[in-house]
Order: sequence, then structure tokens, then C-alpha cells
Amino acid sequence: MSLLKVEGLSKHYEGRDGIFDRITGREKTVVRAVNDIDLTVEKGEILGLIGESGCGKSTLGRAILRLHEPTKGRVTFDGAEVTALDPAQMKAMRRRMQIIFQDPYASLNPRRTVAEIVGLPLRLHGLAKTDAEAREKVAAICARVGLKPGQLDRYPHQFSGGQRQRIGIARALVSHPEFIVCDEPVSALDVSIQAQIIALLLELKREMGLTYLFISHDISVIGYLADRVAVMYLGEIVEMGPVEEVLANPRHPYTQSLMSAVPEVDHAGRRKRVRLTGDLPSPLRPPSGCKFHTRCPLATDACGKIVPKTETVGPGHTAACLRLAENLSLLEEVPA
Repeated sequence: MSLLKVEGLSKHYEGRDGIFDRITGREKTVVRAVNDIDLTVEKGEILGLIGESGCGKSTLGRAILRLHEPTKGRVTFDGAEVTALDPAQMKAMRRRMQIIFQDPYASLNPRRTVAEIVGLPLRLHGLAKTDAEAREKVAAICARVGLKPGQLDRYPHQFSGGQRQRIGIARALVSHPEFIVCDEPVSALDVSIQAQIIALLLELKREMGLTYLFISHDISVIGYLADRVAVMYLGEIVEMGPVEEVLANPRHPYTQSLMSAVPEVDHAGRRKRVRLTGDLPSPLRPPSGCKFHTRCPLATDACGKIVPKTETVGPGHTAACLRLAENLSLLEEVPA
């Protein structure tokens, strides 16, 4: 049985109705940040979620945890329907489902010490009977993520970006969760520090039996970390499957464009570069039909009118594109 199951999950935001809207009677605008998402995460696996900035990845992660209340849909965790829990039940569930935020500068309270920040989940969930026990547990998890005992009484501004992210990881792990949403946890860090944090997350996963939803815009990171990958575009999953299969044989033109952007060291038989035109469309006014058709080099007139269905294209590999049957690829090899 899957540890996490997401069915038809959507998160829409209503725009503000200003004075002009009230005078003209214009309807409120609706931002469809996440739209009708289905996915599963097996116990012990890393599901990578990739897409451009603004495509809804972080919103999806927060909606799964109910940090943002879903507009509709169902989230089931270990057999319990998360979206049906009352506040008291949801508080208990949060001990088992945690998040590591993207920005290690903004996600830590500057007025609290490391011991206070990391120890907060222990106090919220009653996981330590005394202050001494809480201190001991905080010191143990901080040591595990690479922080020193003498640093527990320091404040966030006294640490580097990589050290602050280690504090965020310690805070997520101190309550011994089973599932963690890693919301671009290395994107704000220097490349050398990124490698250290990724290695730490993999070590912790093996040692603690963790399951990750790992959100990133870097397909190289996803290729290194993930067991499976889901490709997201403008609030929808357009391709999903085993990471080796999807990266070796991407079927959706958007996935192919992401693969094209990966730098190549060996230029022998290099692939054709795909340069997307235009910016990501606004979720306020998404394109009709296939949402990617306004930027897709393979689009036809039908792509702007028909919403593509998700089809199976290989073992555990699905994609949503009207031209799948033609097996087209933007990534043909070109002469070196």
C-alpha cells in the first residue's frame, strides 16, 4: 500500500475584488495554482517533483500537508484521510508529516535560539516530559545534522546559509516523522554546500527510513536523488514515471525541453537544444486545450482546443500529450 495517495487535489485562490470590480460587477479572478493532481508516494521512496518556478510545485507540497487548505480533492496518508481530519487530529498527524523549506534565511525565527527553534515540535506534540529531556533530544538531532553542541544557544543570523538549512532539517526531524516535503531545500545554497546537504538528506533517509517528496527546478538534482519523477507544468502533472526511464526517454515536449537545458560535458553526438519561446503563462488566464501548446514547438491547432488525457507510455511511465502516438522528440542528436 502507498504511504501517500493524492487524488484530484486542487488549490485555487480567489483574487481580491477591488473598488473597480465592485463598481463594474466583474467576477473575481481565480488562480488555479494546482489543478486536479493524482499521485502516489511509496514508503521509503523519493518522488521528485520538477518544473519551472511558478508552476505550482510548492503549493502542491503545502496542500498535501494542509499548510494550504486544498480547494478540493483527497490526501490519504498511511490509510488516514488527511483532508478529513479535524484540527486536533491534524495536529497529531503533523508529527508524522513535516517540511523543509526553501529559504533558510526566512524560515527561521530570528528571535529564537537554535535550541528553541528545533525544540518547538517537541513542545507542540508533548514529546519531551522535561526541559532537560527536550534539550537532550535537540542536541542529539543537531549533532546528527552536523551542528555542534556549543551552537545550540546561538541565533540564526550567526550561521551561514548551509548551517541554517541544517537547523531547518533538524527541526523537521526532531519529532521523528515518516514523510517529509523537501521544498527546494538546496536551491538557495552555493553549489558546494548543495552537495553536502543532498548527501546528508540521503544519509538521513537511509538511517531513519524516511520518505521524501523532493521539489526542485533542477533536473540534475532530481536525476541523482529520486526514484520516480513527476513533471509539473502550470498546476498539472504532464509526465511521471521511474526517473531513469523518464530522463532517458522523455515523452512530453516539456520534459524534453527541461532535459535539453541540462549542461553536457561530452559534446560527442550532442542533443539538439530546445529553446522555449515566451514565459510561463499566468495561472489567472491559462491557455485552452493543452496548457503547454503556447510554447510547444510540436503544437498543432488541435493542441489549443483539446485537453490531452494521461496515457501509459511504458512500465509505470505516463504522459499527457496529443502527439504521443507519433513518438516525436525534440532531442534528436546533432553533429558535434
